[in-house]
Amino acid sequence: MSRRPWLRPAAMLGGGLLALALAVSLWVLWRNLHGEAALVPDAPPAAAPDAALLARGAYLAKAGNCAGCHTARGGAPYAGGRAIATPFGTVYAGNLTPDASGLGGWTAAQFRRALWHGRSADGRLLVPAFPYTHYTLVTRADADALWAHLRSLPPVAQANRPHALRWPYGSQAALAVWRALFFSPQAGNGPALATQAAVADAVVQRGAYLVNGLGHCSACHGSRNMLGGSGALGSDGGGSAVPGQRWQAPSLTDPQQLAMGRRSASELVQLLKTGLSDQAAVMGPMAEVVADSTQHLSDADLQAMVAYLQSLAPKPGAAAPRTASLPPGESSTLDRGRQLYADQCVDCHGPQGQGAPGAYPALAGNPIVTLPDATNLVQAIIGGGFAPATAGNPRPYGMPPYDLPHDDLAALATWLRASWGHDAAPVSAVQVLLAR
Repeated sequence: MSRRPWLRPAAMLGGGLLALALAVSLWVLWRNLHGEAALVPDAPPAAAPDAALLARGAYLAKAGNCAGCHTARGGAPYAGGRAIATPFGTVYAGNLTPDASGLGGWTAAQFRRALWHGRSADGRLLVPAFPYTHYTLVTRADADALWAHLRSLPPVAQANRPHALRWPYGSQAALAVWRALFFSPQAGNGPALATQAAVADAVVQRGAYLVNGLGHCSACHGSRNMLGGSGALGSDGGGSAVPGQRWQAPSLTDPQQLAMGRRSASELVQLLKTGLSDQAAVMGPMAEVVADSTQHLSDADLQAMVAYLQSLAPKPGAAAPRTASLPPGESSTLDRGRQLYADQCVDCHGPQGQGAPGAYPALAGNPIVTLPDATNLVQAIIGGGFAPATAGNPRPYGMPPYDLPHDDLAALATWLRASWGHDAAPVSAVQVLLAR
């Protein structure tokens, strides 16, 4: 008989925890290797890429807005170095030019593996700020065209800067766990798997491929959990704060937000093509997306993207839930907001909030005015409203910033959200302070 029987339960518990840790480790390993074939180098190309392939690759780079992240302010295109804020620290975009400090030592097979499986040339896991969770849908043909375009760029010698992520988020172990939880590789099976359900319409299928693949729209417009895992568009309400910036990326499917299901397809295509429509103007981070990416896409692809997004949203005629109106007894707030609008805004946006077509967007019926979260409206007022310069709107009009006191800005925003048939919740001075 043992003199220390209490050791047996402790030993059993320790053995159980060890077995559990081993099982979890094996599961993480399996999830990280599942669906990933061995890396096989491509055969040497029979000829140099032709002009059509290079043009196709350049177009796909615009669709993915690759230069948007991989070009530092004032730096050479695609040479990397841009700091990208995340909730876990700062990520620095890599050099995509064919210099030895960039992709010069890579092969086409390694590049496809980075897109499809989130691995660098040496096999190390990439941080998911590089949206391989979306690029895994990109087809082999599109991946090879994109590779050909990047190889044709002028080489720029610029070493990649190490990420500044808090421990343990940048470690290979943490990235492996994240991948196991939130990543399902598709290895280029984009057209078949981009939609949430089987869709017979080829236009919608094309839109789904662009939105969920190279466009990686849900990286901003989808919801994110505390570990940075994002949901697919249409899987929940969606929408999230843009990391490092005081802007919200609204949901593309929630009827209380952009209400895409009740807006005309032509207006949404115009917004993506020029940055301005009679009903709205893009500002903040989305202005960069329009300037660097969507304005360069064909009308057919923009129509396909809009068709797909509208297929996820409530159908035309569906009524959006109403939100709370201004509490009784607060008429002084509305009076103050009305006077501020008359003093500061009416000359451009009109007495009925109708705006001026081609110059100033309407505020009446503008979904940004009535979003449940008023952050973007406050940012537009205090930071100014500047649509991007595009081929369709080369000299956009801008709105100057207004440095109003918290109470005044709250009164103006509240009046805008209660006028012209709007019935959005009031904005408090505290909300303004937090938005600033």
